[in-house]
Amino acid sequence: MKDKQNKKSVRKAGLLSLIPGLGQLYNGQLLKGILFLLLTIAFLLELVTVGIPAFQGFITLGTVPIRDHSLFLMVEGTLQIIVTFIFFMLMLFSISDARQVAKLWNASKTVNTSIPSMLKNVWDKGFPYLLTFPAYIIMIFVIVFPVLVTLFMAFTNYDFYHIPPARLINWVGLQNFFNMFFLSSYRSTFVTVLGWTIIWTIMATTCQIVLGIITAVVSNQDFIVGKRIFRIIFLLPWAVPAFVTIMSFSNIFNDSIGAINQQVLAFLNYIPLLHFQEIPWKTDPFWTKTALIMIQTWLGFPYIFVMVTGVLQSIPHDLYEAADMDGANFLQKFTRITLPMILFATAPVFITQYTFNFNNFSIIYLFNSGGPGDVGGGAGSTDILISWIYKLTTGTSPEYSLASAVTIVISIIVIGVSLLAFKKTNAFGNEGMM
Repeated sequence: MKDKQNKKSVRKAGLLSLIPGLGQLYNGQLLKGILFLLLTIAFLLELVTVGIPAFQGFITLGTVPIRDHSLFLMVEGTLQIIVTFIFFMLMLFSISDARQVAKLWNASKTVNTSIPSMLKNVWDKGFPYLLTFPAYIIMIFVIVFPVLVTLFMAFTNYDFYHIPPARLINWVGLQNFFNMFFLSSYRSTFVTVLGWTIIWTIMATTCQIVLGIITAVVSNQDFIVGKRIFRIIFLLPWAVPAFVTIMSFSNIFNDSIGAINQQVLAFLNYIPLLHFQEIPWKTDPFWTKTALIMIQTWLGFPYIFVMVTGVLQSIPHDLYEAADMDGANFLQKFTRITLPMILFATAPVFITQYTFNFNNFSIIYLFNSGGPGDVGGGAGSTDILISWIYKLTTGTSPEYSLASAVTIVISIIVIGVSLLAFKKTNAFGNEGMM
């Protein structure tokens, strides 16, 4: 008779939890039910007093200039969307929890109904979640919130002619994406800048990875004397702050007074049969791009060198001894043992190096401000997408909505390529190799 009384309807518990707390009260969990109900009441009060006007403002983005600030309305609406999403997550959790507890009742298993037992259960099983919960909340407002505002901004006409509060911002749908891909002026700029961004990413990253692996492998050979000295020398580029190095190279590569043209090339011209003209490092797009790739190779290879050196020191010598007994030469040992072990251990880091350089704003801007010359739409001939976005938002005629659209395209490319590369390389599935 007692067992029959303790039977609970799983369906009823789930339906009651559409109002978070009622399903828990139905299951006899008083403390959890009251807590969920208080959260529900707090959300409903917030929705009535603040949420509904925020949603209205988000939809209209204001009706009267000066009085209504479209940007603030968009921000308030985005916050309300996040708060509403969190409540719906609470509701889904409440439904799942109520159904699980009802199943425990029906299986005659122990259900925590008293306050001490529920607190003890939370402490024993939910401690990791309680510890990380504040971090998730912070991530929502520090990461998700700005991303959503940027996303929404890409669907508006927020530009130089629509600066709130003097002018209202309006929703324009996919117009910015249409302009980017089909309007001749923007399309030409976007395709050119995207093409250079891809070339820059592949060339600069590949060069720094190759140079880092070569220096690490060579300096790790047994016949090298003074390995520590070489390792210190190879780490020197890493010891100097990157922006200082970039600014120094900007002066060194100066066309008229730079050391490369005035000292290095002038010295080489003393060698018989050799004659070098001054190279327009900062006024010719080709040579500026060449200089940028060389500088990034110099800046980036020490990190790869350190990482690969650690991997090399962890490879068992038994493998090389077995290869020697089989008569393998240096190239065979490198391609069959060393390189696979390096790639298995460092593939995720190599992929992140490509994504980093795809958005490497500092070297592009500090070396020559994206110049020389103008490709169009505010972008210079060596601007990559991220530096073009900077110019779109800080120029005399800012194009915030177009910059947001470009940002979304960048995110899609980086996330898509990264996921594909991680999957193809099985980057996180080779822990057992080392």
